[in-house]
Amino acid sequence: MPTHTRRPSWIAVDWGSSNLRAWALDDQGEVLVRGSSERGMLSLSPGEYENALLEVIGDWLSGTGLVDVVICGMAGARQGWREAAYLAVPTRLEDLVQGAVSPPLSDPRLRVRLLPGLCQTAPGNFDVMRGEETQLAGLVAREPLFSGLACLPGTHAKWARLENGAVTHFTTCMTGELYRLLARESVLRQSIGEDDLADPACREAFCTAIHEILSVPGRFPTWLFGLRAADLLDADLPTGEARGARLAARLSGLTIGLELAGLDKLDGPITLIGNAALSARYAMALEALGHESRRLDGETAVLAGLELAYRALTNSGKSP
Repeated sequence: MPTHTRRPSWIAVDWGSSNLRAWALDDQGEVLVRGSSERGMLSLSPGEYENALLEVIGDWLSGTGLVDVVICGMAGARQGWREAAYLAVPTRLEDLVQGAVSPPLSDPRLRVRLLPGLCQTAPGNFDVMRGEETQLAGLVAREPLFSGLACLPGTHAKWARLENGAVTHFTTCMTGELYRLLARESVLRQSIGEDDLADPACREAFCTAIHEILSVPGRFPTWLFGLRAADLLDADLPTGEARGARLAARLSGLTIGLELAGLDKLDGPITLIGNAALSARYAMALEALGHESRRLDGETAVLAGLELAYRALTNSGKSP
């Protein structure tokens, strides 16, 4: 941030496995400047976190004075900066700060709090989330008594049930990772390209696959190899990149459809939180099955969730 820019009131950070994103904010929650780094949890030892953070936010700090930094995500994992132990559901999302911890620091200008994730411990239903709970908190910051189903699409998609602002249950599906493994590491890598659901043919292939897998989920392995066979034999498929795109759209429909088939209950409107393109894909899948959805931008949600935590700390009289 240029030296003439006003000093932030606090700093929000979303620290993932492969990168971190940071925002400097004023008292009204306005973003003054954004920063990012590819130094995620997987590339850091506990003693490296402070320097990695300062590489991104150091220019935002004045020579003196304390700045509060509220961090969600993998920095609070067991193998991260310092563990912020999971809170067991049901958990009210404005209460995340009760599990926040402070990591060791050398720079006297920083006061850091790491937010916890959430967990389920029922036998046969173990699950964890870390980072997504803060996006859900952003939803609750906008709608304090929200009740309903929220989905956070991603490498490991999360489906969370909320009741009056509390997470009561959630489910993780490795759909994004499964798609990537199949498309890039399996025999299908020779057939799968990049789809575009704005193309009517790709959209039809995607929605058809959604309906088929919902009808007979057990045929998933068979239909997977059918993609390779279709590439070799189906004369009705287009040639070139359009061929790979059509098959990619079908693979996407099969994997997302299998995810939807495994959920106990879909009732709407379902709130989709996260990346716009991926949320649009899930919205299309839900619409194909007759379910309504609405979308909340992921950055908007995580900032609102981090601000909810920051305000809870300051309003309680506790230093973040």
